[in-house]
Amino acid sequence: MSRLKVAVVGAGALGRHHVRILSGLDNVELVAVAELNEALGRPMVEQFGTRWVADFHEIIDQVEAASIVVPTTAHLKIATPFLEHGVPLLIEKPLAADLQQSEQIVRLSEAHNVPVQVGHVERFNPAFVAASERCESPKYIRAERVSPFTFRSTDIGVVHDLMIHDIDLVLNLVQDRVVRVEAFGLGLMGDFEDCAQARLHFEGGCIADLVASRINPGAARQMQIWSAAGCVNVDFTSREVRHAYPTETLKFGTSPVERARQPDADIEQLKRDVFESFIKIDSPSVSDADALTAELSSFVDAISSGTPVSVDSGQALKAMQVAEQVVSAINAHAWDGQQGHLIGPFPQPVAPLKQAG
Repeated sequence: MSRLKVAVVGAGALGRHHVRILSGLDNVELVAVAELNEALGRPMVEQFGTRWVADFHEIIDQVEAASIVVPTTAHLKIATPFLEHGVPLLIEKPLAADLQQSEQIVRLSEAHNVPVQVGHVERFNPAFVAASERCESPKYIRAERVSPFTFRSTDIGVVHDLMIHDIDLVLNLVQDRVVRVEAFGLGLMGDFEDCAQARLHFEGGCIADLVASRINPGAARQMQIWSAAGCVNVDFTSREVRHAYPTETLKFGTSPVERARQPDADIEQLKRDVFESFIKIDSPSVSDADALTAELSSFVDAISSGTPVSVDSGQALKAMQVAEQVVSAINAHAWDGQQGHLIGPFPQPVAPLKQAG
């Protein structure tokens, strides 16, 4: 069996997992790990049977695909020579540090006809896969993604660090245009916003409320999706999915409220009937498959077979466009009546948006 020659650029906290998984795929030959920090890169040689190089330029001509897992601010710089050499890429989310750089990557991908997949790994979370099968035309979505401060991804704010996951998932579910964004946030730990709340209004009427924080004592990743098919609750961490939906009795029979108005109504029985006769709840089985393994396998299979990648750069760009609208709304919010004034304890407001050129 022919194996795809792949390299990983970046051997940090997440890059090590890319190396581990790719080195174990039967249809992959992990040619090299490119990492400036020798203390991070050299151990990859013995542990995963690959080669370490400090400069990724050394291996561009030796690979058929690459996974870029470096700080977001370096995405464009590293992606450019690979794309110019025709090397397909998986780039960790977000696509780039800002909208302008994201657009440059998309243009390079299109100009050189080179596929780019972006690491929106929650698309491959089996809980999301199971939940999305039970949602038709969502009308309201609420998502919460919070975690303790990790001191990673400090080159971007929480919107591009955490909320971008749920922006991508919501766009994938709704399949509609965002027409208005409301948001506010706080910057506490440094130069960027560390917690944020946003409301997305879609052209077709759907509303999505998104909460993200990286200064929370504990971690949680949850989503609630309301549609004509009922309400689906998703816990991305525990991989639990609960689907509550109206029964035929509720949809086509006499309403519970009307029944309660009858002179001989048994209210206590009606209470018991709410989740027995009128609303059913089931919990579909969810695979225990690893989402990152599924994502990387999907990328390798697409490049090997010449089929389209999942979550391409165009989809990631749409998520970035919405994320930039959220950050813009945060920066415009007048907490104390003065637009653009401080929103945290430090002497500078959250980093301003870079304008697309």
